[in-house]
Amino acid sequence: MPSDRPLRWLPAALILALLAFIGWLALRGDEQPAAAAAVAGNGGQPQGPQFFGQVEGRPLLADPGERARRRQQLVDNYALADHTYCSYREGSVYPAGSRPMSQNPDQVYPNKPVTETNAMRGDDRRGNPNILMQTSQSRVYLAAGEAVAFSLRAIEPNGNVVPLVVTRSIAAGIVATGQRPTTQVPLAFADDGAGGDAVAGDGAFTGVLTPGQTGLAGFHGTVRTEVRFTAGGKNGSLIFDVIYSPKVPAVWAGAPREALEDGSLAFILRADVRQPGRYVVTGRIDDAKGRPFALATFNEVLGPGPHDIKLLVFGKLMVDGAPALPLSLRDVDGYLLKENTDPDRELMPRLEGPVLTSRTQSLKGVSDAEFNSEERARYLTEFARDRKGAAAELAKFDPAQPLPPSACGPVK
Repeated sequence: MPSDRPLRWLPAALILALLAFIGWLALRGDEQPAAAAAVAGNGGQPQGPQFFGQVEGRPLLADPGERARRRQQLVDNYALADHTYCSYREGSVYPAGSRPMSQNPDQVYPNKPVTETNAMRGDDRRGNPNILMQTSQSRVYLAAGEAVAFSLRAIEPNGNVVPLVVTRSIAAGIVATGQRPTTQVPLAFADDGAGGDAVAGDGAFTGVLTPGQTGLAGFHGTVRTEVRFTAGGKNGSLIFDVIYSPKVPAVWAGAPREALEDGSLAFILRADVRQPGRYVVTGRIDDAKGRPFALATFNEVLGPGPHDIKLLVFGKLMVDGAPALPLSLRDVDGYLLKENTDPDRELMPRLEGPVLTSRTQSLKGVSDAEFNSEERARYLTEFARDRKGAAAELAKFDPAQPLPPSACGPVK
């Protein structure tokens, strides 16, 4: 049977609210006679702060300091609204899938080895500043059939090479607690100038891991290689991590081509999708002088079968950036996005190096129009309304002063 306790408490709550309201009225009534008495006792002149006008329903003090603080608040509100509008407008001139490479410096050379220099760590994990370890790995993400090269070298702070001996190296997949451990794969390191080692006898020892040719062929996730060594007679260790994807969700099929579409240059790649889902594909665009110019990204849901993947160089980006033509596409990588899982992707085979050089030799047919979409128009409208409101409030407070200069033009 439902409880009637809330109903029994209701009258008491109403009585308390009524008593509070009566008390507030009494206090307010006391304030008004007191204020009147204060005025009468001062020859009819009010004492305390004087008010004039209202902004947002609040009285404004005639005190110069209070007025200055209020004006600064309104100026700051306008500056924030102006910055929001102008920065969004400028940042959305080009679509998200076609951006200047200058905005993505970490994406310029995705296949460049990752190199680091750190103090050597011993078995106690403490750093030894007298011995530095120079390490390198050729990639972080590893698709099916790909290999990764690791290297390490010990040096003194002055650059002199320290004698190094690799005593043990094991690669294994990292698994969650309670899961069955993966196969442990021994990895040989050498300084003989063969295999992945660049120069024999330079003190840099290199090992090459190809998971697809080992007991890790079916593992999907982070593969960690732990290397133990002695350098300068001291024991040390370090790790290398790669994220390995054993399945190929889609493969490239057919020759790449180009097209001028809606005033923009499109590099078009053909892919045969084996596993449907959201695909993210990224390519780098260089100009004729080899200058990294743009980053082009494809991000769409694809069904099974053949699909065109368009990497767009937006027309206005070409007009504004004035690259030396023709443009070239290089270093394309892609993956199937796996949401709410770890790892969050399955990798496509990467296209390393040059992929296609465009035949376009001029800007004929290239549009200089800004990017437009329903989302961009909606946000610009909202941000413009906020800016206009902040400007109106500031002008109402201090009509004699002009508005601060805008970052992108007058308020309309």
